[in-house]
Amino acid sequence: MILSIDEVNDILDEMAEGFPEVLFNGLNGGINLLEEAVPDPEFPEGEMYFLGEYCDDLLGNYVNLYYGSFAALAEKEDWDRDTWLEELRTTLAHELTHHMENRGGTHALDDRDAEELEEFRREYGLEP
Repeated sequence: MILSIDEVNDILDEMAEGFPEVLFNGLNGGINLLEEAVPDPEFPEGEMYFLGEYCDDLLGNYVNLYYGSFAALAEKEDWDRDTWLEELRTTLAHELTHHMENRGGTHALDDRDAEELEEFRREYGLEP
């Protein structure tokens, strides 16, 4: 099942309202749902996608979520609505955790992400 970008946007709006307000303090650029799919260039085409990212740059602090990446995985893995909801919630929570850690000056999730990425690389035979 492929949800439209408008459906996903509505779901994310409703989902965000369910998170504690404190998580959004300092997130001056908000949560952005972008159309594109963002495949990870380190992996074989269509195998790994960036679903979202936390950004802290000259534009401020914000979360980008990539609708096209979610849709590509949904098509590949034949997601139902519940899977969409789970993946969206997990990704949003993950990126908000990056935001909170950035505000607190910690980076434990960055370290865990790097470890998981290293493991995926090994699984795909991409580690030297």
